Amino acid sequence: MSNPYYITTPIYYVNDKPHIGHAYTSLACDVMCRFQKLARHDTYFLTGTDEHGQKIEQAAAKNNITPQQLVDRFSQNFKCLAKIFNIEHDDFIRTTEPRHKQAVQLFWQRLQERQAIYLDKYSGWYAVRDEAFYTDKQIETTDKGEKVAIASGAPVEWVEEESYFFRLSDYQERLLQYYQNNPDFIMPSTRRNEVTSFVKSGLKDLSISRTSFSWGVPVPNDDKHIMYVWLDALFNYVSALGYGTDDDANYQRYWPANLHMVGKDIVIFHAVYWPAMLMAAELPLPKRIFAHGWWTNEGQKISKSLGNVIDPLQLLETYGLDQTRYFLMREVSFGQDGDFSHEAMVRRSNSDLANDLGNLCQRSLTMLVKHCDSEIKIGDIGDDVLDNALLERAHNLYQAVYEEMQEQAFHKALATIFAMVSETNRYIDCKAPWVLRKTDLERMQQVLSIIAEIIRRVAILLQPFMPDAAGKILDMLNIAPDARDFTAFDEQLADGHRINPPVIIFPRFEAENAPTE
Repeated sequence: MSNPYYITTPIYYVNDKPHIGHAYTSLACDVMCRFQKLARHDTYFLTGTDEHGQKIEQAAAKNNITPQQLVDRFSQNFKCLAKIFNIEHDDFIRTTEPRHKQAVQLFWQRLQERQAIYLDKYSGWYAVRDEAFYTDKQIETTDKGEKVAIASGAPVEWVEEESYFFRLSDYQERLLQYYQNNPDFIMPSTRRNEVTSFVKSGLKDLSISRTSFSWGVPVPNDDKHIMYVWLDALFNYVSALGYGTDDDANYQRYWPANLHMVGKDIVIFHAVYWPAMLMAAELPLPKRIFAHGWWTNEGQKISKSLGNVIDPLQLLETYGLDQTRYFLMREVSFGQDGDFSHEAMVRRSNSDLANDLGNLCQRSLTMLVKHCDSEIKIGDIGDDVLDNALLERAHNLYQAVYEEMQEQAFHKALATIFAMVSETNRYIDCKAPWVLRKTDLERMQQVLSIIAEIIRRVAILLQPFMPDAAGKILDMLNIAPDARDFTAFDEQLADGHRINPPVIIFPRFEAENAPTE
């Protein structure tokens, strides 16, 4: 293993049960992490839960339980989501853990030592639901006379209290220069432009402590203040690695992070506040922040009031794990907003998986088992144009997919893989081994063996996206567990290798059985 690769989800706020957005972010990170592992990179994948703030304190009081009891309950839901979606994270950080509290207090002191923090009074608009401060330009008055944040619609209240401030305004030009020098720091480009515009409009110093509630990390040497939840939360990426402890091997090994994966609604926190704080603390900056889009449901914005929240667990029960993983990574351009529909889910499952890939495996491998004694025999590849073109395309497939994955273009990577599947289906239709069986058994075996080799390469590349299904395909091909990573990609099936009888991997889904809401 080499080339350390550290990837993170945002830590999820434990004020509700997990929804499709949480599953989407975690899945994208899991796919990226699995891809890096198959390339034999030393990977570390972090996820977790954000458990402090006024919203938690209020919700706990409403339910007559302690804040800790509340977050213990909800944090478990996110652990369950990861397990059910087959998310292979290396660590799960909770901001109520002692290791996190100690590390973030050290971070605060480091900022204080560098004169990046000062004490003053804050007066302005604050949204408890968003745990965020807003300027006059960022709020509006509704028809009912209620003041809300324009971006989220969350009610805001006027807050006046003593507060510590971070000197964010000192970093406006440094941030802009950093964005210019590192164009891949924020992706996709639409988010980079959005963040750049935000910073150019002017940065004000950021309130980073509260005194009006107590559920949070105490400010060192001033217990009446607790840290602003976003400073607390952002440092999880470092605290989870053992920063500031005697056991900081993971921090030395993996920081700075290669990729912070976030939703577009929190890109400002990650691409403005976080790098500015790290600059102030004289710590390395993460290499990339990728902000993906939101899902709508059948063309409608998802909201509790509309009753159209997409339950990720319901998707798994209806369509299956790997079908759901495939759809979420394939259906829309990653980084842009996307629309979920049951019709599209059924279409992808049936067309791409059952018809194209599943049928290719079933018909070709069944013939190999039945008419060729399960034996691979590619032999010498002559000058047949289609044979050589197909194998050449398969040889170049990994590099093409690798380049797309480095840009987090998951949809493009899958499109490239399934273009190979489509080309192979055209090849089998053209070569018609069922006809060759009557005229040239040796050639039939060669054609089917070439197809088995293409299926092997496709399955290897599909492992990050659909680990269970890809594993079953590799099992059918009788590929050893230690021959399934990318170093084995070009190790062609040897003549005499025997495959196992094929099984149905992707059953067809009947559209009339799909849920309507």
